[in-house]
Amino acid sequence: MPEFFSVLRSEIDKDRRPGRFLILGSASRDLIRQSTESLAGRMAYTDLTPFLLKEIAHVSSWSDLWLRGGFPESLLSENDSDSFDWRLNFIRTFMERDIPGLGLNIPVPVMERLWLLLAHYHGQTVNYQKLAAAADLSIPTLKKYLAVLEQTYMVRLLPPLEANLKKRLIKSPKLYLRDSGILHAFLEIETYDYLLANPVAGASWEGFVIENIIAQHDRWRPSFLRTSNGAEIDLVLERAGQRRVFECKLSKAPKPSRGFHELIDSLKPESAWVIAPVDESYEIGKGVFVCPPEQLNLK
Repeated sequence: MPEFFSVLRSEIDKDRRPGRFLILGSASRDLIRQSTESLAGRMAYTDLTPFLLKEIAHVSSWSDLWLRGGFPESLLSENDSDSFDWRLNFIRTFMERDIPGLGLNIPVPVMERLWLLLAHYHGQTVNYQKLAAAADLSIPTLKKYLAVLEQTYMVRLLPPLEANLKKRLIKSPKLYLRDSGILHAFLEIETYDYLLANPVAGASWEGFVIENIIAQHDRWRPSFLRTSNGAEIDLVLERAGQRRVFECKLSKAPKPSRGFHELIDSLKPESAWVIAPVDESYEIGKGVFVCPPEQLNLK
């Protein structure tokens, strides 16, 4: 009903109260285009993420959120097995119905193979040539399919920081599956104990923490920083000349590398945080704090 938005515009103008209408359609390109053309100056966009840490404090633990991901039916399932089954069904439905519903003719086996491959690349910098060869796709086709997963909020391509630090910086983006539960479903990680023992645990923790931080800083520009000699900061947030930096460590006694501290000296951020599964926050260096995930409510 393309005429719907002109009717809605008239109704909005009769009574300009915020929040009268809630329009859902994050993955519909046509809906976004029509709403933008017809409701300019009358609407605001809100990205609805899966559950965040601050939203589940009274109903679930951060460990369950990390394992199961933030989709409501997955997180609130009675047990890990039911949660895992829901995610498998979600993935199948997304590939078989949601993607074709966007008018994209991507064969299900091709998308499934690519998505599984991306799960194994979670937390790594993107080498398009290597990834395209592994997926048996051309580089333009790979980028097209990646764009589909990115625009439907399944994948995040975190850009590298653009800064003049007199250091040789990595220029490729880092790739993450945005929901940790979907990542674990692809990697057949069904229980928390198995997650902790899995080689992907560190990268999974990194993606989980990064998604929560970015969601709480919606007006900040996210990026990461890595030099050619391996020094790295997992997440840099920038806004109006300010910088905040974050490092993710899956350790009860996290120890950032010397390269991390050197980069902090170069960036001179307003704050620096190491997010780790510790019991309480504490300072490990001048202006550098270790923080547990449930205390991520930084503003």
